[in-house]
Amino acid sequence: MCLFYGVYMDALLHDFLINSSVAISLMVLVVSLFTLSKGADWLVDSAVALSLKWGMPKMVIGATIVSLGTTLPEASVSTLAAIKGNADLALGNAIGSIIADTALIIGLAAMLGTVPVDKRLIRRQGTVQFSAALLLTLVSLPFFSPGREGKIYQWMGWIFVVLLACYMYISFRWAKESMKGGEQEPVEEKKQKPLWLLLAWLAAGIAVVVLSSKVLIPAVEVSAIKIGIPQSIIAATLVAFGTSVPELVTAITAVRKGHGELAAGNIIGADILNVLFVLGVAAAVTPSGIRVPVEFYYLQFPTMLLVLGIFRFCSTRQRSVITRVQGAVLFIFYAAYIILNFTLRHITD
Repeated sequence: MCLFYGVYMDALLHDFLINSSVAISLMVLVVSLFTLSKGADWLVDSAVALSLKWGMPKMVIGATIVSLGTTLPEASVSTLAAIKGNADLALGNAIGSIIADTALIIGLAAMLGTVPVDKRLIRRQGTVQFSAALLLTLVSLPFFSPGREGKIYQWMGWIFVVLLACYMYISFRWAKESMKGGEQEPVEEKKQKPLWLLLAWLAAGIAVVVLSSKVLIPAVEVSAIKIGIPQSIIAATLVAFGTSVPELVTAITAVRKGHGELAAGNIIGADILNVLFVLGVAAAVTPSGIRVPVEFYYLQFPTMLLVLGIFRFCSTRQRSVITRVQGAVLFIFYAAYIILNFTLRHITD
């Protein structure tokens, strides 16, 4: 019911922006950017406070609680698309978000500041991250279906959902191990806020980030149309990474505040959730399964695995940080992916 209500509100917002002047559309854009920034501030500050209060590494908080919240746009878009019979959109949304999260967002974050990584957590969470993407690629191959196209069946979606529950359980087990290690910075008791207040601020931050991004994307899209930017350019850019805006803003805010490990954890967790949560739920509610177009084997899957491989290589080097040069490499790969996506689409048309 909430999904359909959300779609109704999206339609009302889109109609309002289309029928309003350019000045009003730009005003909505500016206001949504402001609230998006403030929501990200609340989200990062409360997540860091929780990590200190619980004694959990910031990367673990980012890979679990924060990533669950920032992945909600992808989950809502994909699940609703599957329910409405457009399940193919869920696959493209999940893979595109993984590529955007890892190449664009980590790339930009590393270029703008320091993104430290905990090698032990990278070995654990990063292995799950790459394994989830590899599992998605394998089940998408046309081994289980006739013809050249693959299909992600409903029973596969339920397996993904079960694996999601296992991942969350194991993540918190790993977090408990980190808490026993006592590696977190001590915090004076008088500076600690009550747990309920931190959780409330975290929920508020996630809600403001998600809702602001839901307003920002149509505001930018409609403003671009009114200014005269072609629809094809909008489709190849804004729509491609629109649902990744929460991760993008959260990562940049975390780096700006000196908590780059939270950004890395958020992206790793978001990549895992895009497979097990976003695509898993979308496939689980689709009796006919999710069709895998042949062209995905030529660009989408290879790019996803290549980008994740580069990220894993960069994050496991001797230096416990993703450098600006490595961030630039990831960013260049994302730019090349967008160009190829746009070019190949026109060639096939």
